[in-house]
Amino acid sequence: MEVRKYVTIVEEIVAEGGRPMTPAGKRAAAVAVIKNPFAGRYEEDLTPLMDIGEELGGILGKKAVEALGIAPEEAQGYGKGAIVGENGEREHAGAILHPKLGKPFRETVGGGKALIPSAKKVGGMGTEIDVPTHYKDAAFVRSHFDAMAVRIDDAPRADEIVVALVVTNCGRPHPRIGGLKIEEAKKEDGLR
Repeated sequence: MEVRKYVTIVEEIVAEGGRPMTPAGKRAAAVAVIKNPFAGRYEEDLTPLMDIGEELGGILGKKAVEALGIAPEEAQGYGKGAIVGENGEREHAGAILHPKLGKPFRETVGGGKALIPSAKKVGGMGTEIDVPTHYKDAAFVRSHFDAMAVRIDDAPRADEIVVALVVTNCGRPHPRIGGLKIEEAKKEDGLR
């Protein structure tokens, strides 16, 4: 894996809708800008990208949790996303995000039974991606359906991939649209 840079973005939400959020909610995106080994050519076997995903799951997950300043078990939400530069394919993002990234990412956030929501796209430098997030142990906890916008001004270059993992210590500020609450979640099957 050839990394050009790591970027960490932290948001601290202290008020929303004119009301304070106490304690403040935090979400962090840990981002890697990596060289795409398959830029400019079709490759049937994407195993090297799957292996990169496995490595990044641990590295970026740890960076996001550390940026929040929380213990891994205090993480509530998570999500993942990738932007492939124009000489690559959306499938390159899929190879990084799906087969192997989840296990090491879950380990960095103290577990996680729910699927990790994801987004992927092809774009040029400065392309923004909304990384979807939800509650890590029960995907139907509606208060945690959210997203974090991630943008790196000089990436991805045509032969790069931007990989972003997001971790939160909260759901949306002041949730009030009903649905399953964290304290009601059984946390058995990753759904409810």
